[in-house]
Amino acid sequence: MLQEQIRNIAIIAHVDHGKTTLVDQMLRASGAFREGQQVQERVLDSNDQERERGITILAKNISITYGGVKINVIDTPGHADFGGEVERVLKMADGALLLVDAAEGPMPQTRFVLRHAIACGLHIMVVINKIDRDGANPEAAMESSIELMMELGATDEQIEFAMEHVVYASAVNGFARLEAEGPDEGDMVPLLQMIVDELPAPDVDVDGPLAMQCVTVDHSSYVGRIGIGRVFSGIIHAGERIMVVKNNGERVLSQVKQLFTFDYLGRAECQEVAAGDIAAVVGVDGTDIGDVYTDPDSPVELEPIEIDPPTLSVVFEASTSPLVGRDGDIVGGRQLKERLMAERENNVTMRIEELEDKTGIEVAGRGILHLSVLMEEMRREGYEFQVGRPRVLYQKGPGGIRLEPFEQAVVECPNEYAGKVIETFGNAGGTMVSMESRETQTQLEFNIPTRGIMGLKTRILNVTHGEGVFYHTFSEYAPVTAEISGRKNGAMISMSTDKAVAYALGTLQERGSLFVGPGDECYEGMLVGERPRPDDMVVNVARTKQLGNQRSSTADIAVQLTPPRTFTLEEALEYIMDDELVEITPKHIRMRKRILSETDRRKWAVRHGLVKKA
Repeated sequence: MLQEQIRNIAIIAHVDHGKTTLVDQMLRASGAFREGQQVQERVLDSNDQERERGITILAKNISITYGGVKINVIDTPGHADFGGEVERVLKMADGALLLVDAAEGPMPQTRFVLRHAIACGLHIMVVINKIDRDGANPEAAMESSIELMMELGATDEQIEFAMEHVVYASAVNGFARLEAEGPDEGDMVPLLQMIVDELPAPDVDVDGPLAMQCVTVDHSSYVGRIGIGRVFSGIIHAGERIMVVKNNGERVLSQVKQLFTFDYLGRAECQEVAAGDIAAVVGVDGTDIGDVYTDPDSPVELEPIEIDPPTLSVVFEASTSPLVGRDGDIVGGRQLKERLMAERENNVTMRIEELEDKTGIEVAGRGILHLSVLMEEMRREGYEFQVGRPRVLYQKGPGGIRLEPFEQAVVECPNEYAGKVIETFGNAGGTMVSMESRETQTQLEFNIPTRGIMGLKTRILNVTHGEGVFYHTFSEYAPVTAEISGRKNGAMISMSTDKAVAYALGTLQERGSLFVGPGDECYEGMLVGERPRPDDMVVNVARTKQLGNQRSSTADIAVQLTPPRTFTLEEALEYIMDDELVEITPKHIRMRKRILSETDRRKWAVRHGLVKKA
């Protein structure tokens, strides 16, 4: 039975192709905001980090009512590190809007999300966005999208549907049209009308036994976990007894305490939700991804949901920095453990475990960005802590073969830098898969171990003089390749705890690049710069000029300092070596040696046979 009054659609695209902006305009066109209401741009990116980074981190559910039809819209993350969100939420949809930049065409993460949409059998409607930007070529972007669908194994029916259902839009200017050429004006009605007329309604059995699958878990400090998912058959009622079937087959009885459905940007409490709609259920203790809520008398079984495994892990520890407590209010190991265990309750895409020796908490995720988002969130909450170098997680394959994660990496750069990019990837263990040269730009595709990705973005930016664009996405687990060399440059390490002095830095900048400026707090064992040679060098950043009792015949010339090199959290995590840590506070990101004292570092090296005794 078709639920003609409902459409469930996902919006999928590459990072920054305009998904969230498009949803803003769809909300406006459907009358979600009253006339004259001041609404922030990218209203769905409610998280501070989402707004600052310009990316969607968490999948969002909203609904739009147009022409008497309720359109449930799922805004998915485009970044591969948040793929755990994408894989699950697509199970709630019947159709998808494939959003493609008219100038750039499909990009690596378009491929990532589209592959999942095709595998789910969704009807795919193509939206060519940014048609009014410089360099836009809507027809070429459309052709590339269809070619990509063919390459990813789309059925003839899916390809035919996509070719016949295309909308050309400018989300930022709020208009859509059905032809590639035309006036740059209008509204979003052509898009909304095509969704209602052409995308399929849910085909469900409203009179059958209850079957709803939890695909997203929200958390409230008042009511605990909230299971969000689509009702596949029957009707779920507030207050009724249900059976919860876990992914491992375990069955428990529970009660629905409250029931919500999605209403524009909010949730509306209701007494029942029928098959085909998306609901939020309160009252199922410890609910998890993949849980099936069903009728206890005639339980229905649905396919379990499998989440791709984490590929990287990082160990969080309480800070042991000499400057601990200067910036943050929460510095203890107990509070750190409590915060991360609370995260484990809310964030099912991460694996969070305490180490056996109780020295720290290991957090495993899908990539550096996935892990750094959590760190950034915690530092904003006032936590101070330190983390080690991200470690790749290996798996065992058939016959005990050791497998490691591999990434599909794509670089776009000016033609003259293509050779340098290929050389850089070769040194990092990458294999070139394809190369496409255009008038001024070259697009290179590589297969590379996740180990080799560490720090690669910085090296690519260096060899392309800042003009290279670098994307990567997890592709598969494959047999372990040869050892990949780490950072080739040694570090400058502070020998004392003091503020950096301009005079000392002026001398040191002749021997490498600096990470600190005059007046910055430094401590013994902290990384304050990088030198061209491979060995580390202990330096004095607080050395001042010796003053005599005679005046110089010429005035002292002011020290000319190059601005220090600054690191984002992701860059710092990729930069450090195994014997180093990143210290994270609400105001600073510092890199340091794990063992701060130079004498203790030497003793440790002798004990482990890294250097011979004098």
